[in-house]
Amino acid sequence: MMGGICIVTLIEHKICDYLIEHNMYLLEEWKRNSIFSEDDPFRDEFMRNGEAVFAFLLAYIREEVSLSSIEEMAYKIAKERANADSNIGNFVYNANIGRTALFKRLYDFNMTIVDLQPVINKINMCFDQFIYFVVGQYSEMMSKNLEEKNKFIDETHKERLTILGQMSASFVHEFRNPLTSVMGFIKLLKADHPDTPYLDIISHELQQLNFRISQFLLVSKKDLSIEKEEFDLNELIHTIIEFLYPTLLNTNVIISYDFPKQITVNGTRSELRQVILNILLNSIDALEVNKYNKRIYIDMNETDKEVGITIKNNGPVIPRDKIETIFEPFVTTKTYGTGIGLFVCKQIVQKHNGHITCTSSDDCTSFTITLRK
Repeated sequence: MMGGICIVTLIEHKICDYLIEHNMYLLEEWKRNSIFSEDDPFRDEFMRNGEAVFAFLLAYIREEVSLSSIEEMAYKIAKERANADSNIGNFVYNANIGRTALFKRLYDFNMTIVDLQPVINKINMCFDQFIYFVVGQYSEMMSKNLEEKNKFIDETHKERLTILGQMSASFVHEFRNPLTSVMGFIKLLKADHPDTPYLDIISHELQQLNFRISQFLLVSKKDLSIEKEEFDLNELIHTIIEFLYPTLLNTNVIISYDFPKQITVNGTRSELRQVILNILLNSIDALEVNKYNKRIYIDMNETDKEVGITIKNNGPVIPRDKIETIFEPFVTTKTYGTGIGLFVCKQIVQKHNGHITCTSSDDCTSFTITLRK
């Protein structure tokens, strides 16, 4: 047994001397057969990293170091791969190319596999541990980078909302005052000249414009100081449909509803009006692609704890990826949409201790508002 250990030790020293003698040749072969990206900023580090790996391998074969001490070298390479934003699969492939180059050189020794097996085992253990450390640390770094990117995106979103809020305040101040004056003069004209054509249409369009301006204003306000009150949802929805009548007539959209009884909620009437009105306007816009049979159906239900409002339309399906983010700010399915309407709806509904969801299929798209009593 002692003789066997002595033979193995001599073989190990002989192999180490051979690797030292052919160090540069092995590194050049390793580099020649490896995969690199043309824009990899750390391509010049390959030879230095390879020399460090070979030096460690020789020390490990001689049992001068433990496998755990390779972790520091692995961290350096993992950091380079993460900063290069490279495919970690390429690193694993390249590492195994180095392993293969070493195994090829072992054939130069006229020895049996039994004699070479201890060295083969050490080479495999060294490379396996090296790859394990690099891939693990790379994954940890990339996860951290992803978290930082997501954090940056969130902060950017907040900055955009802040800027939008500042713009809204200025916009509303500069635009709403003259708009209010125009709406007031339209009322005076209707009173003095009730037979003048198109005044109703002008008045309706101005109210629509006023509604859109209010959406921008709501984005910048987290809490409005309007007191809640008890009111009838049936009456509110009837009022909204009457307001939309010219738009429904112009777009050939039919709204169907059947409310079995009076349903009373406690909330801010103007805010919930804006939620329902916004969803109905979105539904009307979605139905533009339908030539015929443009329908919206409103349904309400009530339990001891909740009130539910569902608004359906038979327009085109909303893609699954859009459904997941449809209530986020600046996300829109419209070509010229602002992406704040449904975001405002979500804010208002959450303020009323409720939630809003959207589902979409080939048959219909549904928005469901659930309010707690």
